[in-house]
Amino acid sequence: MTNSLVPPAGPQRVLALAQLANSVGDGAFYVTSALYFTHVVGLDPARVGLGLTVAWAVGSLAGVPIGRLADRRGARGTAVLLALATGMAVASFLVVRGFWPFVAAAVGYATAQSGLAAARQALLAGLVSAGERTGLLAHLQSTLNAGLAVGAGLGGLALHVGTRGAYLGVFALDAVSFLLCAGVLVRLPSVAAVGSVKGNGLAVLRDRPYVVLTVLNTVLLLRMPLLSLGLPLWIAERTAAPTWLVSALFVLNTGAVMLFQVRMARGVTGVATAAGAVRRSGWVMLAACAVFAFSAGVPTWPAVGVLVAGAVLLVVAEMGQSAGAWQLSFDLAPDDRVGEYQGFFGTGITVARTAGPLVLTTLLVQWGTPGWLLLGGVTLVASYAMGPVARRAARPRNYVAPVPAPAPA
Repeated sequence: MTNSLVPPAGPQRVLALAQLANSVGDGAFYVTSALYFTHVVGLDPARVGLGLTVAWAVGSLAGVPIGRLADRRGARGTAVLLALATGMAVASFLVVRGFWPFVAAAVGYATAQSGLAAARQALLAGLVSAGERTGLLAHLQSTLNAGLAVGAGLGGLALHVGTRGAYLGVFALDAVSFLLCAGVLVRLPSVAAVGSVKGNGLAVLRDRPYVVLTVLNTVLLLRMPLLSLGLPLWIAERTAAPTWLVSALFVLNTGAVMLFQVRMARGVTGVATAAGAVRRSGWVMLAACAVFAFSAGVPTWPAVGVLVAGAVLLVVAEMGQSAGAWQLSFDLAPDDRVGEYQGFFGTGITVARTAGPLVLTTLLVQWGTPGWLLLGGVTLVASYAMGPVARRAARPRNYVAPVPAPAPA
């Protein structure tokens, strides 16, 4: 695996370009959408939150059957259609004027986004050898962060201008970015469809070890709202650190992932090394939680130093856990159901984003130091449990019975 920020030429680089194309638009969308729906459209913030929760719940459920569709009908064509559908869903926000039209547009957006993620994973699996997938996913994660950072800057300009036209320009940019993504994906070689997938129904739901693995990964992903919600509230409510530190910690996290995610994934090459990476990340996450807890009740600048140290540990844990989870999610999925399995594994992200805010505000803001330690302890337990579950999931596919020795003459 290369340490370069640019993946090798060919399908890997094209996939990274597609990721960059839509992540710039998404970055601008993420930082402006809440204010657009509340200040420009005039929706109540609570109703916006309710609508988005419903939308992502529907989208997470749709990811599995759409992933199966990608397996059966071809991953490239499915991904292109879903990229176009996502662009159309974003464009529909431009004409939303009420709550129910907003919910309908949000459901379309979340469904298309969830399906696109599963289809792109199936496309990646069909174009890239098993030994290169985790490395490419590390490149894609770096590319994603770079695009989101650029897009967030453009969104910040729109927020500074503050006019309806500026907000609409951001939404138009995001819609166009998905059209560009579709155009880039068309350049990839086609991946043969599986056709008639063995078995009936959604086999992933009957694969109990993979289901347990997904649940454990969801627990590990509860860290996702830390930078956007948990730490900002902790800094404001429980420490003497200045609030501008929230932005600095976000930049630190984004920059570290861009620079080091590929290197962190270099040693992850199979189920054993992936489980080891997740296990080590659990210890680092426990250390990060303990350091964050120590930031309460100390003077301003020592608190800043402690929080920066905790943020460094957090991003190290994030990169290790991500690399291990990527490898496990692919290695333990049947070759003829990669899209279906990836669609299911991806629901963990949606669940973590939905449940994470409530969990983190309860643990960190209300419980304080004990809450941080509980979060770290639960993460460590889940990271250790991933190894045995992964070995159990791999055994039916990889186990070969020993050949008995010939009987003596």
